[in-house]
Amino acid sequence: MTTTTAAQSLWLEALPADGYPPLQADETFDVAVVGGGIAGMTTALLLKQAGLRVAVLEAGRVGAGVSGNNTAKVTALQSTVYSTILEKHGEFAARDYAAASLAGVAKVAELAVDCDLRRRPAYTYALAPGEVESVEKEAQAAAKAGLPVTSESMDVPFPVHATVKLADQIVLHPTKYVLGLAAQFVGDGCQIFEHTRVDQVEEGRRCRVRTAGGTVEAERVVVATHYPILDRGLYFARLEPTRAYCIAAKLRSGSPPDALAINPGTPTRSLSLSGDLLIVAGESHPTGQPGVSMRRYEELANFAREYWDVEQITHRWSAQDPSSYDKLPMIGRYNRFSDRVYVATGFMKWGLATGTFAGMILADLLTGKDNPWAERFDPHRVTLNSIPELARLNAKVAVDLVGDHLMTPGELPADVRIERDGLGKKGIYRDPDGKQHAVSLRCTHLGCLLRFNAAETSWDCPCHGSRFDVDGNVLEGPATKPLQQRDV
Repeated sequence: MTTTTAAQSLWLEALPADGYPPLQADETFDVAVVGGGIAGMTTALLLKQAGLRVAVLEAGRVGAGVSGNNTAKVTALQSTVYSTILEKHGEFAARDYAAASLAGVAKVAELAVDCDLRRRPAYTYALAPGEVESVEKEAQAAAKAGLPVTSESMDVPFPVHATVKLADQIVLHPTKYVLGLAAQFVGDGCQIFEHTRVDQVEEGRRCRVRTAGGTVEAERVVVATHYPILDRGLYFARLEPTRAYCIAAKLRSGSPPDALAINPGTPTRSLSLSGDLLIVAGESHPTGQPGVSMRRYEELANFAREYWDVEQITHRWSAQDPSSYDKLPMIGRYNRFSDRVYVATGFMKWGLATGTFAGMILADLLTGKDNPWAERFDPHRVTLNSIPELARLNAKVAVDLVGDHLMTPGELPADVRIERDGLGKKGIYRDPDGKQHAVSLRCTHLGCLLRFNAAETSWDCPCHGSRFDVDGNVLEGPATKPLQQRDV
């Protein structure tokens, strides 16, 4: 039973039928990279270029995770990121983030092969009068950060009340881009192993990365799984996962806007394009929020139809993104006291640029080079003015851990029911063919009660964002083990 994204994503259509083989024996490399998305593949390719033998271990298919389910924007202008960073961390931090993001955009342009890359302007725009102040504040913050922003009109068929524009950004086909990185990477002793889920990483002078098919031994390990899968470092306590939804629409007349745009308010309407298809994204919510339905996609379709001559909604997909408690990515040593395992996470929905500069930082760290941004994005920084946000995140988790008694049948769609299962609960989903799929609803990460996402046909964890299909298979971490199946 597939999810909506697996069945209807615009980008996943580019995945070849055959891919890379799974790991089936013990192997030895200089570096093992866990995760075959944009951060993992960028890191791996740059390390190969530095002369190292590298293995990439991907639980599913390369480029099929979050890197292959997004709005295809590669931009250093990112909604209201700079006003947020300026407020929390000051001007020097905003300048570092801007410089790193611009470098990420440039590196994507350098590494891109056969991925429909086009240069386009990026905008943060005010969809409603109440968003004008936020947009003007972002324009000032982005300029302070060193971005050459302007305020220019945006050619869209609805009123826009203010804009900030950054020229010469990128739109591309994200799955083709990551597959292009993979093609450049393989060879000269470097390998990709797909359908190879990592169960355990043992640190030491030589690290051991254990999977069901074999063990990879390596001097260093990079965990680039979007949400870190190893509990050491307590990343799950410092990250908040959210989901957002996308549609692609074929237009009967007219054309998509020739810009990459997003408004800062609620509802968010993020605009992009692929060829003659209009892309609209938004409808974000915390992962595991109850009552999520296909209405998320319908609202995006309604917006598209209100302002464009839509002939057909051709694709639907969604993605998940973790944000750190202090709104900066975490890139560097996984554990403060060890230089054997590294991590990249917390891309705040802008992973095509941020995941790329994360790969640049990690490659420098692993090859002993100085990097101008490494200290800024060190995962073990302490941001005192964000401690209240950290407390809020973990208070929410505490509530969700005891949420068993808060879920009622009224929150569930007709094809889903929840029943007692000994001391726990099980979820039962009836598919369109009438087959019932029953699983334990205890997340295999830390035991939180899962909630049904009817927009994606998945069981989602409200605590730390793990997701499972209706048969219990892991869709997203930090969980690495499937749900136990149950009798109906």
